Amino acid sequence: MTFPFTLYLPAFAGALATALIALPFWRKWCLRTGLVDDPGHRKIHEAPVPLAGGLTVMTAMLAPALLGLLALWWQHSNANAGLPAAESGAHAHVTLWDSTTAFLLSYGLSRRGLELAAIFLGAFGMLLVGWLDDKRELRPAAKFAGQLLVAALVAAAGARITLFVTSRVFHYAITILWILTVINAFNFMDNMNGLCAGLGVIGALYFAAISAGDGQYLVALIALLVGGALLGFLPYNFPRARAFLGDAGSHLVGYLLAVLAILPHFYTRQHPRVFAVFSPLLILAVPLGDLVWVVVFRWRRGKPFYIGDTNHLSHRLVRLGLTRTQAVLVIWLIATVLGALAFALV
Repeated sequence: MTFPFTLYLPAFAGALATALIALPFWRKWCLRTGLVDDPGHRKIHEAPVPLAGGLTVMTAMLAPALLGLLALWWQHSNANAGLPAAESGAHAHVTLWDSTTAFLLSYGLSRRGLELAAIFLGAFGMLLVGWLDDKRELRPAAKFAGQLLVAALVAAAGARITLFVTSRVFHYAITILWILTVINAFNFMDNMNGLCAGLGVIGALYFAAISAGDGQYLVALIALLVGGALLGFLPYNFPRARAFLGDAGSHLVGYLLAVLAILPHFYTRQHPRVFAVFSPLLILAVPLGDLVWVVVFRWRRGKPFYIGDTNHLSHRLVRLGLTRTQAVLVIWLIATVLGALAFALV
């Protein structure tokens, strides 16, 4: 049985539309509560900008997902309690999906329900860590502890990297290290309008395409929710920013992309592709490469790696003569090309 591709569009479009609708409300809430990024050193905006991105992305993911779950429950309830259409007449229930699609969704959720619940709980946790950092500027140790706790939760729920190694200790260690690395890579990339969110869209859509092509429909649906939510936020963030992701948003984006890189089964008995497990490295090569460069650069200068500066790839492109908008577009293009190379591995 194959999953109907027509169901992917509502997930993507629903998340996108929800983000477009929700952001103005979250923007007003942030202004009212003081959750804003004030002008200051290394910042180009002259007025406070609401840090509404993380709340918007989370809302845009959850609303379509919850509606889908509710619709699935409604269809099952009616199917189990109702009479055949010929006997029930006017009381015949309306089905949103055919029986095969409903079965596949129910089966997938029953198999990976705990894992998916932990992933969404982890998303809330990462949003909270970033929100606290936006409000109070957490100490690096406290922020790292929050990230570590969420990463450990995901690994404990079953979403783990194995890399063909049998040691469970290795599985936990490499999974937690991966999640922490990608979170901070995207946090570092949130240094120009649209950069972090745009890279999130590109990465999510690549993971969606790979998962959908391999029949991993739940992973594809989650990736499309992430991609749609970020794309709906992007017009408010690029090229002129009326809202920022903030640490809440950049932490959430990094976490979601890290998890999306773990969830697909790149290597299976049906498709024994050893090198396919490295495709996430190509899809996320830009933020990961920028992280490595910046950390090494700061280390060689004797500076803490978590202290911001203007030596990211985006800043260097600007110093070469590009505008900020052009620099972001160039980096998006690089990420798109490198992500396309990942399909050669799968």
